[in-house]
Amino acid sequence: MSQSLIPVILAGGKGERFWPLSRRQRPKQFLSLDGSGRSLLQATADRLLEMAGGWDKLWVITSALIAEGVREQLPELPEENLLVEPEGRDTAPAVAWATLEVAKREGEEAVIGFFPADHWIGDQTAYCATLKAAARVAAEEEAIVTLGIKPAYASTGYGYIEQGEKKGDYGGLPVYRVSRFTEKPDLTTAEQFIETGKFSWNSGMFIFRASVVLGELAQYAPHILNPLREQGKGAYGSLEKKSIDYALMEKTQLAYVLPGDFGWDDLGDWNAIERLLKGEAANVELGDHVGRDTQGAIIYASDEQETIVTIGVEDLVIVRDRNVTLVAHKSRTQEIKQVLQQLKDHPRVDELL
Repeated sequence: MSQSLIPVILAGGKGERFWPLSRRQRPKQFLSLDGSGRSLLQATADRLLEMAGGWDKLWVITSALIAEGVREQLPELPEENLLVEPEGRDTAPAVAWATLEVAKREGEEAVIGFFPADHWIGDQTAYCATLKAAARVAAEEEAIVTLGIKPAYASTGYGYIEQGEKKGDYGGLPVYRVSRFTEKPDLTTAEQFIETGKFSWNSGMFIFRASVVLGELAQYAPHILNPLREQGKGAYGSLEKKSIDYALMEKTQLAYVLPGDFGWDDLGDWNAIERLLKGEAANVELGDHVGRDTQGAIIYASDEQETIVTIGVEDLVIVRDRNVTLVAHKSRTQEIKQVLQQLKDHPRVDELL
């Protein structure tokens, strides 16, 4: 059975916690946040092309709102490999529809992988080795393989996967049955998880044969799969908004985890920039900054002609982009999404979002 992998990039997210840099028409996946000059979407495609073997085997699923931006970012992507959702309904409909479409062309025994467009990967060689091992598991077993991440610290912002029975070694990497998924635990629980050595962070990357996932969706989420099978994307307006974790992964008995250690960050909010770029400097400065008695700040200015000046502050996120300035304590960046809800009543909402 073929172990070749057909990657599908999930590129429909809004990236709201990177506002004001990330906005409706220019979401996070279109931004370069690591200093490489390549956007997160472009970097994701670069990584996966090696596994795909060429652009004709790489797919992207995105929203109608930003589809044209995806085309501009990835001009080599064949038009027939770009799936455009009429509206966002979370990842369960996206995975179901994309799997159906890939299976039509490649057959139901095709090994498919789903990869968010906004991840940072540090070690490409280790990453590819992990993907090859996962593809082998998916090709040989009735399995839905999720890539786990070796925890670097007791994070309360990630979901966790507990390793159950060991299935075997593939390419020198151990694979386990999933014992359970846990969503974003409190700090005490996260620390307990780390101490056991049996937990991985949930990366949101999945690899499986199309036939396996379509069979499991038919059992656990027929209300999502069947309308898509019958109507294609025309069914979107009637579909439940649900993540693939809740719709399938927490229910299936075919979930496996392959713990990886290849340098990973999901770049969830502005604090991720500090994790990537801090080094030994007092602050992370992406833009012209003049500071006095300033420590632990993350400072970003999109216009090189603008200067941000700080005096006597610490642990702040300060972002200046076009017509918006954000000032927030680093511990409260998760609340940006709530602020965006408030801004929906602002008289200049279209300019701000």
